Amino acid sequence: MRGVAGKVLSSFADAVADVVAGASLVVGGFGLCGIPEKSIAALRESGVGDLTVVSNNCGVDDFGLGILLANRQIKRMVSSYVGENKIFEAQYLSGELEVELVPQGTLAERLRAGGAGIPGFYTATGVGTPIAEGKETREFDGRSYLLERALTADFALVKAWRGDRLGNLVYRDTARNFNPLAAMAGAVTIAEVEELVEVGELDPNEIHTPGIFVQRILEGTGYEKRIERVVLAGAGAR
Repeated sequence: MRGVAGKVLSSFADAVADVVAGASLVVGGFGLCGIPEKSIAALRESGVGDLTVVSNNCGVDDFGLGILLANRQIKRMVSSYVGENKIFEAQYLSGELEVELVPQGTLAERLRAGGAGIPGFYTATGVGTPIAEGKETREFDGRSYLLERALTADFALVKAWRGDRLGNLVYRDTARNFNPLAAMAGAVTIAEVEELVEVGELDPNEIHTPGIFVQRILEGTGYEKRIERVVLAGAGAR
């Protein structure tokens, strides 16, 4: 494990070099907001395959995790929403891609539990639906609950607005989304930031992810601020 002085890397290729075939990853982001696009691109270039990826969704056909799908590097996806990717649909229907759909709140809590060292928890979400198949059910105070297991992964890929050399991270607005939970759930967390600052420059009260959860940090440039779906005010009004 790298010491504090060794957390800062200069190459995304180096950051993901030990992600091997069959590895599991949890990836931050929501839609195209707050995604670790540079780390994903480095994985695309590495060509490593048979990956299990836990993420709220799987990008779009030509951006985000979608580029790993297009290159057939993902074997299994654990997601809550998959409706924006035609390649995802095609690979799933052909049996090429394994998919576990998880209610969004349950996915968030499974990641949080994994990061907190909690092996499982009970939730009412999914009771009486296909989500409950094969899961333990218990009754508390007259209501049925499902046992959900925590989620962890070999690696976590996250994107932050600012970070320091200790790995402390600050997210900006809605780009915060799943990133703090993902950062907690990886055995090795790789954080890419838009601005890397010196220790002491971040207000401790504004830090969202403490550096204890981050093993590698890099500064990226040239981030593409995509709009996933353009909606014009009044365009749908009749």
